[in-house]
This record gives sequence, C-alpha cells and structure tokens, in this order.
Amino acid sequence: MKPKVIGVLFGGRSGEHEVSMKSAQSVMQTLQASDRYDVFPMGITRNGDWICGPEAMERLIECADASLLQGAASFDRTRVRFGSGPTVLSSRLPAVGVLERLDVAFPVLHGPFGEDGTVQGMFQLARIPYVGCGVTASAVGMDKEIFKRVMRAHGIPVVPDVCFRRSEWMNGRDAIIARIEASLSYPVFCKPVNMGSSVGISKCRNREELVKGIDCAVRFDRRLIVEWAVPQAREIEVSVLGNDCPDASVPGEIIPKREFYDYTAKYLDSGAEATELLVPARLDETEARTIREAAAHAFRAVDGAGMARVDFLINRSSGEIYLNEINTIPGFTAISMYAKLWAATGIPYMRLLDKLIELAIERFEDQNRNQISYT
Repeated sequence: MKPKVIGVLFGGRSGEHEVSMKSAQSVMQTLQASDRYDVFPMGITRNGDWICGPEAMERLIECADASLLQGAASFDRTRVRFGSGPTVLSSRLPAVGVLERLDVAFPVLHGPFGEDGTVQGMFQLARIPYVGCGVTASAVGMDKEIFKRVMRAHGIPVVPDVCFRRSEWMNGRDAIIARIEASLSYPVFCKPVNMGSSVGISKCRNREELVKGIDCAVRFDRRLIVEWAVPQAREIEVSVLGNDCPDASVPGEIIPKREFYDYTAKYLDSGAEATELLVPARLDETEARTIREAAAHAFRAVDGAGMARVDFLINRSSGEIYLNEINTIPGFTAISMYAKLWAATGIPYMRLLDKLIELAIERFEDQNRNQISYT
C-alpha cells in the first residue's frame, strides 16, 4: 500500500513553542522509521508563518527569534516545494497544495493557536483527518475556566477558584485581591486561563506573592484563574485513548523535587534534580479505578477524540480527589507521561502513534456520515 502522508505540525504562536518542537521531533523520528508513513514536517514560527518541507525543523531552529526565516528572500513564496527540494516560507496559512497533499494531519502544538481548537478548525474546513480532539473539546480543554464549569456540571470535583480578566486587574487590583482573599485561603496558584506546560504559573503564599504571581500570569493571557492549593497534594495523571468509547491507562504519579511541577521541573531539570515519574502510581485498587473512570468521564464530557492526558490532585490528609485539568495535546516524546502510561498499560510508542492515526481516520469517516442537505 502507498504510505500515508502525515503532516506533523510543530512550533506555533505560544509560550510552549520549544516544548512542541521536542514532542514533534520524537513523533517524526518514530513515524519515519515505518514504511507505512511519509512524514511531511510543518513548522510554525512565533509570528505565525509556516515553514513546510523536509528541512522545516532545522529552519525553524535557525530562526534567530523564531519569527523570521533567515534568507527568506531567496525562496519562492508562491508555492511549497515537496520531496527533497528546499524548504520554503509560506504565508500566514499553509498553501492549498500543502493541505491537498496530506492524508492525515498530526498537530503536535501545545498551547494557544494549536491546542485550543484553532488549527483543528482549519483542518475541519479543509476536510482533512487530524489526530486528537475536535474544535469543541480542544477549546474547552484549553480554557481552564470553562473546563471547570463543565466538570462541575457533570459532578466531577474540581478545586475552588476565582477567575477574572486582565483588564479588571489593570483597573482595580485591590478589588481583585479582596475577591480572592474572601473566597480562598493561602497558599494559592495563579495561572493564565489558556496556557499549559506550567507557563506563567506561580504558587503564592501571601498577598505580596499573589500580586507578583498575577503580574506574571497577565503576560501570557487576558484571563486569569487563581486556585486554592490542595494541601500536600499528590499529582496523578491518566492517559486517555479513543473516540466515543475511550480507554484510560494505568495512573502515574508525578513526584517533583521542587515545590510543585513547574516548567523547570518538567523540561529543564536533570540528574538528582529531575522529577520522578512513578508508573504505576502508588494507589489502592479503589483509588485507581475511581481516577480512571473520572478521566474517561471527563473526556466524554468535552466530546474528546483521539487522545488526552487527564491530571488529578489528591489531598494526602483527607484523601479527597480533584480533577485538575485535561491536556488534549500532551507532551509527546517517548518518555513523556502520556506515552509512558500507555507503554505500562501495554501499548508501545509506535503502536500508540498508529492507533492515533487510525482514530483520526475513524472520526473523519464518522463525521462524513452527516447529511448536509435537508431533503
């Protein structure tokens, strides 16, 4: 059979640009080792330009500020060349020829403009199968405020929070602080509503730290969320795979050497400072079953498709379990928690990628069953 052309998207206009590139390198290397796939790299700079072709990863890395392609004037901007030809810089959206070439798109884009439904909407309009959640699930999963509303509506416990807009903070800091302190006790976590990989997150133990934390978070989003910090929290993660009838992996546990699992702990620490990933997590049978069922429930609640990693917090003192968030495009190296949990459940990395591509096609074919005329 002719190999399927898989367009792998990476980079993007978010604070998780570098994380996306690491995930995509792992995905592409694995897919390229199979004769079933022809991988077509599709890099996106921080200012939204697309670099499509065999050298896309290298050219994106070469960008001095990840926004302007060096030597762009020497390339033909009117079309994208395939095969072994030179990589070119396309317009702010990929040329039609790029999309027509793809059998399946594989977005490995973390954060805004990639994990939030925007790219998914483009592929919906272009009628191209794509890996992962659809527009609605992606948007809801990315939006911490809306996601928590949906979880509460489904009876899934989440941590108490206060949400507000950047404009409110700029125009009335005292009023926002008063709202937070009236609703939550310290310590708290301050986060951008639409961001992942712990970008812009601060743990705040008092009012002074809260002000600094909010000032940090407003750099990354126009909406902010402040959450109560679960005492002595255990961080548990579950991988979900499937479409209408999803499966949940064995749970794993994050044991950071730092106070919480921040960006440095996730991506920069090594050696003695490295975060421990415990797979499977030390949970009794009832706890593990409860968490796996809640993960699948949350996935269905947002109409998830393909994949997601669902994160939980457990209060060590009370044993209470809270659903923290859902990541519709989780970190995707072979040693990322999403892949490690499926490997421990019996699905190795290559088979996991195969399955995600199969699920993308399955979902696409199901959507094409919809009648488009009322007669």
